[in-house]
Amino acid sequence: MEYDEKLARFRQVHLNPFNKQLGPWQHEQGPGKEALQVASEEALPELPPGEPEFRCPERTMDLGLSEDHFARPVGLFLASDIQQLRQAIQECKQVILELPEHSEKQKDAVVRLIHLRLKLQELKDPSEDEPNIRVLLEHRFCKEKSKSVKRTCDKCHAVIWGLIQTWYTCTGCYYRCHSKCLNLISKPCVRSKVSHQAEYELNICPEAGLDSQDYRCAECRAPISLRGVPSEARQCDYTGQYYCSHCHWNDLAVIPARVVHNWDFEPRKVSRGSMRYLALMVSRPVLRLREINPLLFNYVEELVEIRKLRQDILLMKPYFITCREAMAARLLLQLQHRQHFVESDEMYSVQDLLDARTGRLGCSLADTHTLFAKHIKLDCERCQAKGFVCELCREGDVLFPFDSHTSVCTDCSAVFHRDCYYDNSTTCPRCARLTLRKQSLFQEPGPDVDA
Repeated sequence: MEYDEKLARFRQVHLNPFNKQLGPWQHEQGPGKEALQVASEEALPELPPGEPEFRCPERTMDLGLSEDHFARPVGLFLASDIQQLRQAIQECKQVILELPEHSEKQKDAVVRLIHLRLKLQELKDPSEDEPNIRVLLEHRFCKEKSKSVKRTCDKCHAVIWGLIQTWYTCTGCYYRCHSKCLNLISKPCVRSKVSHQAEYELNICPEAGLDSQDYRCAECRAPISLRGVPSEARQCDYTGQYYCSHCHWNDLAVIPARVVHNWDFEPRKVSRGSMRYLALMVSRPVLRLREINPLLFNYVEELVEIRKLRQDILLMKPYFITCREAMAARLLLQLQHRQHFVESDEMYSVQDLLDARTGRLGCSLADTHTLFAKHIKLDCERCQAKGFVCELCREGDVLFPFDSHTSVCTDCSAVFHRDCYYDNSTTCPRCARLTLRKQSLFQEPGPDVDA
């Protein structure tokens, strides 16, 4: 009997509230929140002294209400965090103004300010439609949405399965990795190096030996050797240094030093960091061929033709700048992908040399040259009025400085027929007139006859 009474009390304590009948005071309040509660402890029969109590402290059935669903999730930033970021941005601005201009400390402060603003933007606009952004070691990682493309993680070297794994790509250097590998990254973004130091290594494979590297990888400092124990040493043809198999995947790239010195475009094995650096630098005009290897123009005919076309385009540029029709038609935008062609004729990029070898650059420049010349000599009357007449023979059509049969005076920029200019042993007629005019202005007056 005692056992039956204890069992009845236990069942009464753990009674399902949904099966409990409403009391008269509960009918008046309606089936609200109180209807889900159990009878009070006073309604329960009292236990004899010394009897164990089977009463549960939470007498209602666990409906999940005990969990704090309104607690702050891990990683959630509130208004106080945004306020702290704004205060840090203001302090960083003040530090930038106080530091000396163009100093390394000021550059580092500017990079820090950019990172703070990106973090503030990420907190203010946490939209699920746009990819999540994370900034690490000057990388700007964006969450990828592609599920069908199979990639390789640059950190752990494992396959990225887009259907079941989350992965990120750096918008600067295109570094790819799993989301779990983000905090393990130790390599800074290569684009920062391109922004601060945009220049090539122009020595062909400057090898110094494994002993100069202390038999360690030049990037991650892992032990390496030529025997492959503990890891195989792989040489980068661009830097001349040795890397481990994790930092050197036998990627192929064109080496700028071999192109400039030997006109050699054969791809060679480079490390992952060198491959990204060369990919970001391929379109940057940083090669001054006349200073690096002036003899290259004597052996490569394509470069001679390209240099002549670029010089003619620079002579056409003043016509377009002062012509309303040319500015309205935006003719100079024909070279918007090679902006350095309208600034000088000396700077080249590796992409220019690649296109020059295949003949693509010569054809495109020839078409642009024909279009520009047609506007100046045929379509526009204002540009035609800025032509020249040969002052040596005073015959023939109107001349322009970019014509193939003309010569330009280096002193006064007057244009003559090439045959007339070289056959005439005297100096330029315009320069001679200018010299006589200067002499007449500065000539001392003669003595006064009346005196």
